Amino acid sequence: YVALGSAAIFLLTGMLPVTEVVSYINFNVLMMIAGTMGIVSLFIDSQMPARMADILLSHVPNVKWAVVALALFAGLISAFVDNVATVLMVAPVAMAISKRLKINPVPMIIAIAVSSNLQGAATLVGDTTAILLGGYAGMNFLDFFVYLGKPSMFFAVVSAAILLLMFRKEKAPIPEPQLTPVTNYVPTILLLGTIVLLILASFLPNMPETINGIICMSLLAVGLLYTAATQKSLKAVVKPLREIDLDTILLLLGLFLVIGGITEQGVIDQLASLIAKVGGSNVFVIYTGIVWASVLFSAFIDNIPYVATMLPVVQKIALDMGIDPTVLYFGLLSGATLGGNLTPIGASANIT
Repeated sequence: YVALGSAAIFLLTGMLPVTEVVSYINFNVLMMIAGTMGIVSLFIDSQMPARMADILLSHVPNVKWAVVALALFAGLISAFVDNVATVLMVAPVAMAISKRLKINPVPMIIAIAVSSNLQGAATLVGDTTAILLGGYAGMNFLDFFVYLGKPSMFFAVVSAAILLLMFRKEKAPIPEPQLTPVTNYVPTILLLGTIVLLILASFLPNMPETINGIICMSLLAVGLLYTAATQKSLKAVVKPLREIDLDTILLLLGLFLVIGGITEQGVIDQLASLIAKVGGSNVFVIYTGIVWASVLFSAFIDNIPYVATMLPVVQKIALDMGIDPTVLYFGLLSGATLGGNLTPIGASANIT
């Protein structure tokens, strides 16, 4: 309501010309978010995540390795699936283990949330903030693994060593898990297909700007049609559609327009100039300032509006300094991701 109301004010006052509205809305990002959320809902309903967790736990000797394995499992899923959905998949498994062993579930749940948040920044489709950054910077799927010949975000957010140290005293054995039956393998194929097609699209020339969004929405449509056909009911497609987070989509829609308005009025240019003036011409100082400011603000402000607001500022700073803006983009994403882990309200996965 706040984001859309603010956008309406910008439009009604003429600070954002109506003719410029479409140019400021990133339809690629909105379609990617909606498509992946719908596919993830089908994936969860198929029971495949629970089956994967059961198989994982059958191969670990004690609680220490169970925590690390579950956290890494959550991180792996979160690299391709929204953080909130990841926590909803994995947290019940941790709760069940804690109940069986009569141990405090809180440390295990926090480890899963932290790992989910960190790895959510590891790929183009792992989190809304990563999707935003990738769309803004024109990055492809593989840029999050290797960028300009160097290891990228995917390799910067693994927390296994820290977890092994923290849980080194938890040596109670793990009871034999029961394997959850998988009801439908099609959502798994669709999720894997999304990843493969996003990678392939990044190599093809002359693709439309919304190609990633088209891929995600098209595969969601396939999943919905398959679900309706196999269950012989249109009602079966309602649940996946309800799982698409309209709050996030409408928030971003409003923010795109607000950012367009303050850009039109020169606020972005002034803010970028102020930050650049404080940091001088030293790229390291600017980068460090962006990282730590992002850590601080994202501990109390949800990552999505913060990153969406700061992306154009960071771009203007980089252009004024004559450097590759992607360096500062990654600093922004790193700081926002780390800061989101510091408090219960810093990230949606923490709240979940």
